[in-house]
Order: sequence, then C-alpha cells, then structure tokens
Amino acid sequence: MKIEDAIQDRILILDGAMGTMIQRYDLEENDFRTGYFEDHTDDLKGNNDILSLTRPDIIQQIHEEYLEAGADIIETNTFSATTIAQADYKLEHIVYELNKKSAEIAAEAARKFTDKNPDKPRYVAGSIGPTNKTASMSPDVSDPGYRAVTFDELAEAYKQQAQGLMDGGADVLLIETVFDTLNAKAALFGVQELFEERGQELPVMVSGTITDASGRTLSGQTVEAFLISISHISLLSVGFNCALGASQLQPYLQNLSYKSPFHISAHPNAGLPNEFGEYDQTPELMVQEVKEYVQEGLVNILGGCCGTTPAHISKMAELAKNYELRKNKQSAAV
Repeated sequence: MKIEDAIQDRILILDGAMGTMIQRYDLEENDFRTGYFEDHTDDLKGNNDILSLTRPDIIQQIHEEYLEAGADIIETNTFSATTIAQADYKLEHIVYELNKKSAEIAAEAARKFTDKNPDKPRYVAGSIGPTNKTASMSPDVSDPGYRAVTFDELAEAYKQQAQGLMDGGADVLLIETVFDTLNAKAALFGVQELFEERGQELPVMVSGTITDASGRTLSGQTVEAFLISISHISLLSVGFNCALGASQLQPYLQNLSYKSPFHISAHPNAGLPNEFGEYDQTPELMVQEVKEYVQEGLVNILGGCCGTTPAHISKMAELAKNYELRKNKQSAAV
C-alpha cells in the first residue's frame, strides 16, 4: 500500500527525535570516524548524520525502536546531509553516499516490520532539513543586503540530497523544520527538477517551524502566508514541528488545519527546554497535550521532535487508534 492510500484510512504515526536517541549512546570522536574518516583533519563529533556510515548499527537500532513503538513513518538520519551543512566539517564530497546509505538503513528497518505485519505497512521519509543558512535574511547586521547563500545554491544542494534519498529507497520526502520559506521553496524547486529529470516522483511533505508566541516563522511569515507560499506544489501534507511544545503549537495548527487543502502533520517538541536546554516532558504529559489535536480532528500525521523518544511515540500510537483522522478541506482561504 502506498503512503498516499494509507493516509486516507487512519492517523499515521511519525517517529520521534533521532538526536535525542543518539545522545543516549554517549558517543566519542572515534564513533564518528571509524571505517571512513580516520585521517580527516577536522573534528567530527556531533555530526550525527555521518553515523549512518560509521555506526549504522546505532541508526538501525533507533529506527527499529521507533517502529516497535508503533511508528508508521521513520525519518532518515539526514537532517543536515546537504553540501551546505556538511561544509562545516569539510565533508561535502560524501553527501550523495550519506543520503543513499541513510535511506537504505531506514528502508531495511521498514521492510523488516512490514514483513512482520503486512496489514501495517511502514514507510521511510527522507529528512531534508533547513540547512544552517537562510536565503531571506542577512547574517551581517551591518550589511542587510548580504546573503550567505543563494536560491540556486540551495536548490542544487537539496536536489543532490533528494537524489541520494530516492536512490536509497525513501517513500516520501520530508522538507522539515522550515524557518525560512525561501529555503523551502528552493528545496521544492530542486526536488521538482529532480522528479522531471528522473521521470519519477515521490510524495512531498513540508513542515514549518513557528519560532515563538508571535505565531510567525523566523523569516517573519504568518501561518497563512507560509501555507500560501508553498501551495503551488501538490503536497502530501503540510504541518509544523520543532521550536514549540504541543500545547503552544496548538493554535497555529488549528489555523493551518482550517485553511489547508492538504493533509496536516504535527511533530512538536516534548514541551519547552529547561534551563539546560533539555526536554523534560514525559510521554504521559505529552500525550495529554496532543490528545487535543486528535479530539479536534486537526491531524493526519502525528509524531515528535526534540526530546521525544520511542516511549512518547508509543503513547501517541495508542492514542491515535481511538480517533478519526482529519478530513481534507478545500479552503477558499488559500
């Protein structure tokens, strides 16, 4: 069953935070080098994406923990796997291999669980993060016209990433944690160009980030403006993730759900970070907050972002079984 069909039947569960799970392993520099980068000149600790090459056993285990918890969709370990983001580590040359391998690891885990229970097929979402540069704003307050990256550079980087993800077996592409919609539009442009060249398409999800109580993205767009900016593409879903906890995200999700002609996704953080930047919200507390999402019929895809674990996803999976999915709306507002 294709994901486009599965999403018509029930609320699909997306996995939780990859980074949160990786932190539990207390990895050292050698874990990020073994077998590939022993002679690399730069420090690599913290570059979690390359663990798909150096410690695929860990990434596979994390995927399987989320699948065991009930996730229908697992995200590849590729949030920063673009030439732009990997330039910080001087690893631009491994980007295609990194994305392909990451998708292969996730696809193998998904196949394993689909084979166990064919009535609950599992899917791989190729994770495409926002990069560490923004196309809409200058990083230099004394030169507001300056941009650290161009639209064309972003589009090419995203296109290369998407190619690796598709070759590795991703079922859907997830352009996520969008803080600058111009970056997302570059990603959509690059992905669409790749689809045309290959003569093959995958469903595309887009998930933005509301950065604070102003209800806007970092680049200043409201919920409605964000939606309008990306609605020229036929998307599988649009949604929000990161930055906020479930309760803080709810009003913006309501607005998006009311106006969107697409399916709606939400994967909020496990509450807000504490003074140490850690996330304390327990699975029991978080599920009470996301319960309002399903009670109101706001979502088609539900998962977790920073601080969430398989325990959080398990609670969401159990919750979602008892509620109807959001029915698509064709809104005149868009």
